Amino acid sequence: MSEVKKVAIIGGGCAGMAAAFELSKPEQLGRFEITVYQVGWRLGGKGASGRRAPTQRIEEHGLHLWMGFYENAFRLMRQCYDELDRDPATCPISSFDDAFKPDNFVGVTERAGDDAWRNWNAMFPPAAGKPGEPLPGATPFSVPGYLTRCVLLLRTLITSVQDRVPPDSAGGREDLVGAIAALIGSTVKGIAADPAGAIRRIVSYGQLAVATAIAEAADVLRNIIERPETWRGGGNHDKAVSLLGKLSLLVHRQIAELAGKDPEVSRIWEIVDVVLAIIRGILRDGLILNRKGFDAIDDLDWREWLEKHGASQRTLDSAFIRGSYDLLFAYEDGDLEKPRLGAGIALRGALRMFFTYRGALFWKMQAGMGDIVFAPLYQVLRDRGVKFEFFHRLDQVQLSSDKGHVAALDFTVQAKTKNGAEYEPLLDVKGLPCWPAAPDYKQLVNGDAMAKAAWNPEHRGGRRRGTTKTLKVQQDFDFVILATGIGEVPVVAKELIQSSEAWKLMTENLGTVATQAFQVWLDKPVEELGWKLPPVNISGYVEPFDTWADMRQLISVEEWETAPQSIAYFCSVLPDSDLPDGRDVQNDANENVRQNAVAFLQNHVAQFWQANVAPSERYTLSLPGSLKYRISPLEQHFDNLTIAGDWTSCSHYAGCVEAAVMSGLLASHALSEQPALQDIIAYDHP
Repeated sequence: MSEVKKVAIIGGGCAGMAAAFELSKPEQLGRFEITVYQVGWRLGGKGASGRRAPTQRIEEHGLHLWMGFYENAFRLMRQCYDELDRDPATCPISSFDDAFKPDNFVGVTERAGDDAWRNWNAMFPPAAGKPGEPLPGATPFSVPGYLTRCVLLLRTLITSVQDRVPPDSAGGREDLVGAIAALIGSTVKGIAADPAGAIRRIVSYGQLAVATAIAEAADVLRNIIERPETWRGGGNHDKAVSLLGKLSLLVHRQIAELAGKDPEVSRIWEIVDVVLAIIRGILRDGLILNRKGFDAIDDLDWREWLEKHGASQRTLDSAFIRGSYDLLFAYEDGDLEKPRLGAGIALRGALRMFFTYRGALFWKMQAGMGDIVFAPLYQVLRDRGVKFEFFHRLDQVQLSSDKGHVAALDFTVQAKTKNGAEYEPLLDVKGLPCWPAAPDYKQLVNGDAMAKAAWNPEHRGGRRRGTTKTLKVQQDFDFVILATGIGEVPVVAKELIQSSEAWKLMTENLGTVATQAFQVWLDKPVEELGWKLPPVNISGYVEPFDTWADMRQLISVEEWETAPQSIAYFCSVLPDSDLPDGRDVQNDANENVRQNAVAFLQNHVAQFWQANVAPSERYTLSLPGSLKYRISPLEQHFDNLTIAGDWTSCSHYAGCVEAAVMSGLLASHALSEQPALQDIIAYDHP
């Protein structure tokens, strides 16, 4: 048996945990001895949560929802819960199906006047399968496949609007039938199996079945799109572009007048306009055959690319598009006047979000993220023999004299346990293992004094001083996985940045942003507060908190003497211009967020607020032109070091759980060649 290699994982967020999970699997045959070094008392990184006594209410870093296309993240959690094998008689959340529940009702808000807002809500239909289960059949992650889905959506949306056109209106249904027949005949002759027959059928429908006529036109377009093998000569490409252009003119003509009179048509029209721009852009920019895929357009902003391919200003200003920026906190420096989001990143995310979700568009955790994700991962990894060193703050990564590999890791040991015992981080809440919102001071040396001072080891500024500790290569570790946030890298990896041009460019060009969040527990149900619809997640709302979610499902897992009737979570970017100067940045920023929350609520009181301003907590932006500076965990700039995090080049370039898990899987592959790259879902995404 080969020598066991020691792996030091710095950071216990999603990426670090995914790497540890893969490297410690039985299939690895015990090749690695793994230690996770974690600042403070809990795992989770930007996904950490904690329980606050005496009510054991859940306090999150922000609003965490899982999307139905998070295939790798959901597969990780399915495997985790299966291995954990909790007893449902003693644990209220014992299985994956207990932990995550589908949530298909979502919305965005739009202005209805100077001081009024109007909700646009939608119930997305459940999709086949469940995320994280084996994918049946061929991969859905291809440009022709996405184009086909776009055309099908376009057909559905257009026909839903066309049903509102009176049969005898000027330029109405009969004119539309004739125009569609003409454009098909002039554009796709020789492409469809029987174009003449298709035209005859369309004309014969008359004004009684225009929806079928439009469907026929869309099917011909789809017929062209689904034959990419014939595209290299340009014939099919040119015909598809020509057909799409003519169809777009027809749609504009038929819907534009209605959109100004009917709010529902106006909303549908905005999506139609986006879909048309996406199809046109993919075809015009040649993304089907471009080896870079969607990355080829990442130097453009999302709105800029849509406008380039015909999206109207009305659409670009719509709640739907604004919501896509809000979802990714896509405001440079947190400035709401500077929305910036790479076009390729946005396009990939939108197509995955709407066309590859399984089960539900969103999935809600049935407790805090620390309870649902990180406590189970911790328990499984600990049972596998993974070691956890809490209260270890990385201060600096030291390189060897030739700058070729990591020679040492300098830490501050923030606290020590009494009698050198292993720190036990979890507490029991109604039978569920959870992370507390503060350290268990009773386990720590001088814990009473720490508790009295409300010491917070997660904040780099203003910490009490601990003891230093240096780990040395070969003696304490062989490999390092740096799984901190990108904001922390300039602080802890100065030598790496000075020694590598790639690292220098990455840290200079990847942007981050602070975020803010608050939660309220109310003694009135949401129905009495005016919300009559099912629980919803809404984005695009008024600042300073543009996103909120109804989180009533959490009431039953908290311990209130008199239970609240509703819970709401809010979050948004926190402008860098709002961040205070001085030593106590975190507490001052928290006070700013508290004031924002109180002003936002006016007549309610926020019970918990959080300013995520520490370098490790800042959200990674997907700025136009920044993608090329990201480093992959597979790149070997230093012999015994790899990286992991949603800020790396991992084929999904958004600050989210899925990107972090994919990066962690790549870090594991870099060390062990497991998992196989083809087993990382959508790693080869266009």
